[in-house]
Amino acid sequence: MQQTSSDRHEYPAHWEADVVLRDGGTARVRPITVDDADRLVSFYEQVSDESKYYRFFAPYPRLSAKDVHRFTHHDFVDRVGLAATVGGEFIATVRYDRISADGRPASAPADEAEVAFLVQDAHQGRGVASALLEHIAAVARERGIRRFAAEVLPANNKMIKVFTDAGYTQKRSFEDGVVRLEFDLEPTDRSLAVQRAREQRAEARSVRRLLVPGSVAVIGVGRTPGGVGRSVLDNIRDAGFTGDLYAVNKAFPEGQKELDGVPAHRSVRDIEGPVDLAVVAVPVEHVPQVVTECGEHGVQGLVVVTAGYAESGPEGRERQRELVRHARTYGMRIIGPNAFGVINTAADVRLNASLAPEMPRPGRIGLFAQSGAIGIALLSRLHRRGGGVTGVTGVSTFVSSGNRADVSGNDVLQYWYDDPDTDVALMYLESIGNPRKFTRLARRTAAAKPLVVVQGAGSAPQGHAVRATRLPHATVSALLRQAGVIRVETITELVDTGLLLARQPLPGGARVAILGNSESLGLLTYDACLSEGLRPLPPLDLTTAATAADFHRALSDALADEACDAVVVTAIPAVGEGPAEDAALAEALRSAAETVPGKPVLVVHVELGGLAAALSAATSTAPRAVSRREDSQRSEERPPSAVQASEGVGLIPAYPAAERAVRALAEAVKYAQWRREAVDPGRVPEYEDIDEKGAAGLIGGLLARGQGLTLGVDETCELLGMYGVDVHRALPAPTPDAAAEAARTLGYPVALKATAPHLRHRADLGGVRLDLADEDQLRRAYAELGELFGRPEELRPVVQRMAPRGVDTVVRAVIDPAAGAVLSFGLAGAASQLLGDTAHRLVPVTDREAASLIRSIRTAPLLFGWRGSTPVDTPALEELLLRVSRLVDDHPEVVAVTLEPVVVAAHGLSVLGASVRLAPPPVRDDLGPRTLPVY
Repeated sequence: MQQTSSDRHEYPAHWEADVVLRDGGTARVRPITVDDADRLVSFYEQVSDESKYYRFFAPYPRLSAKDVHRFTHHDFVDRVGLAATVGGEFIATVRYDRISADGRPASAPADEAEVAFLVQDAHQGRGVASALLEHIAAVARERGIRRFAAEVLPANNKMIKVFTDAGYTQKRSFEDGVVRLEFDLEPTDRSLAVQRAREQRAEARSVRRLLVPGSVAVIGVGRTPGGVGRSVLDNIRDAGFTGDLYAVNKAFPEGQKELDGVPAHRSVRDIEGPVDLAVVAVPVEHVPQVVTECGEHGVQGLVVVTAGYAESGPEGRERQRELVRHARTYGMRIIGPNAFGVINTAADVRLNASLAPEMPRPGRIGLFAQSGAIGIALLSRLHRRGGGVTGVTGVSTFVSSGNRADVSGNDVLQYWYDDPDTDVALMYLESIGNPRKFTRLARRTAAAKPLVVVQGAGSAPQGHAVRATRLPHATVSALLRQAGVIRVETITELVDTGLLLARQPLPGGARVAILGNSESLGLLTYDACLSEGLRPLPPLDLTTAATAADFHRALSDALADEACDAVVVTAIPAVGEGPAEDAALAEALRSAAETVPGKPVLVVHVELGGLAAALSAATSTAPRAVSRREDSQRSEERPPSAVQASEGVGLIPAYPAAERAVRALAEAVKYAQWRREAVDPGRVPEYEDIDEKGAAGLIGGLLARGQGLTLGVDETCELLGMYGVDVHRALPAPTPDAAAEAARTLGYPVALKATAPHLRHRADLGGVRLDLADEDQLRRAYAELGELFGRPEELRPVVQRMAPRGVDTVVRAVIDPAAGAVLSFGLAGAASQLLGDTAHRLVPVTDREAASLIRSIRTAPLLFGWRGSTPVDTPALEELLLRVSRLVDDHPEVVAVTLEPVVVAAHGLSVLGASVRLAPPPVRDDLGPRTLPVY
């Protein structure tokens, strides 16, 4: 879109965004320009007379030429109009006009604007106005507007509800037959909660449209067996899909009505009924035409298995971006391209729109994989009955996103969060495109059901620009764990852990009972528990002569012991045992486990395929799923949750090695501990002395100088001071006389420091002189530094007031490309750096997290009176961490903060050095209005 040269600002392309609406469809939000006159007139003609009356407070059948000019000519500062479009046509508009205190048109510094909406009747109820309000509010804040006013007729309940439900601080009045609403645009906790709840419902429904379609068309079905399209069609049909299925190929003969019993058509346009989902398997050059036909027919979503996109090079990458733009024009979302497909095993759906030749067993595990090959491996391992982890625990839904051009793991997480058919989520991620959003969604999902993740080696799906993390692997893993994610290293561990969590209750602690008929296997299990940080009890050896009754008795006793939180049963085959003995032992273990259903039970078996199968078998495979479905009424009444203690007890997971069983149990123990702590995560304190608006103004002014910059000393001190962080002044001392003058200004005693890069923060090299009590000592120290290290211009000496003695620490905050905003803490010095003894927390940090952060480093005892030393003021240190966290969280432009050293004394602390780096905020900011990512 272009705007005329007479307008005050260029067209703000960064205001364009794709959004998901309440029903799961998408729309495009963009500024209205002079080129939209015809679209505006056409849009207005489709609005009912009643809606026009509500907008203009009088009959207004058509727009005059003056109206059209006014509503399409904007300066993008004092007058702004946004439109929501589908198929290139307007479905809703919103505009604001800046006004003065007396309601007249105004310019800055006036900070109030009138806002008005108009939504086409056919699209009312889809959440269009709510989405537009989020975006127009963000635009207004960017242009210095802090408050909206709206006048609404009392009968216009829908629009009043849009404003009142938004969550902003409001004032409401009634005058001259009109309701006047005034509300501040500063986001509140409630407005953010409303926005995120709407986001979750919309994105979940957009995925549901792809996973629970009432009708599916496979486009690109070959006339003869074989080929991708024909394989997908056969898989959908053979799985028993409960909806309508269509085969589409433009090469079908004119008179062909069906293909292997499936209705056949030359184009999706020829299908009389609605089509909810289209699986696209045509050559890449024909995909644009297919997308157009699907969009015009009203198809809700696409699974594109066609390859030849970003994985094929630069041309394919641009082709992929155009595919997404094209589909979103019609409100459709895409899984793929180059996707393996989707699966939904629900009895009322039974959809296998994938290249998997067999439908997985129904179960409670959701699977997401960016890689088709990994998706195949996951399905295969869960489906197998022998060799490794075995059993009948199956899949609820499966999504393999291929190039992940549109639908991502974040979208699927939104769906799984309140999906009653999914108890455990397993994800293979090659990258995290929006880390702030992922950690937010992961934290919320993990509070309801386990989320187990394997992350690849940092490679992004084809067509994505994802920078590698700067944090060590172990640190990224720890940060994800803080969000409740169960981070594992391999696909094997992913399945091992997922099966345990899907079948067994969460352990109440780390105390593990071990029993079995092999002393050696019991000792291996004991050692594995110690290695994983568990607290094993002495193994109980039942001897090789143990019978099924002996196992039953021992397991019952172990589960009844209050000193036990979980039980690992080890079993080796006895000479001459067969299937009957395996079944008896399995039944004995299951019946014992039922006596205390709140504790998990695992089995380590050696060459006992029959026992593994028997353990995993309930009366049959079907009743387990049925029993859960029969409980659907209760499921609807309760919030989403992990497997309950009384559920899945009959399915005891079996592992072929002690290490695998114990590692899965250790992950369950850590996750259970996180769940208990997540009930009361603490709070992010409010500090009355924080000047958030002043800091925003300072940051905006500084960034106007360029794209990114490291602040000078004065600017750093000013910005940190607005968040209550006082930095001790360090005055330059280029000469001995300047050093003496600085000391007189600051007051003795002082410190003299060399700040050259090779000497900075290196007290061990002798570049620091402390406790200089007078001018004579200062001048002698100045001369000594010169003799040791060179001329003043090489040393860059500074003078600083002495701080009380204490423990030197370092506080940092950075925006990491993989983890998001991260707050770090450690002690200063080479030893901590060499050992990597630094702890990290995700921003925003709560008071409880700040307390745990300083206690989680290995050298933390130095802060708490180690070997008789004086304990330091850790509450002051916690407050400093919380203030830095607030600064980074409030202002995404702050991409790095370093406070070094921070000397923590017995009473109070001193920040002796600080640096801050700014950069423009990311286009996709999790703190802004809802948008779909653009890759």
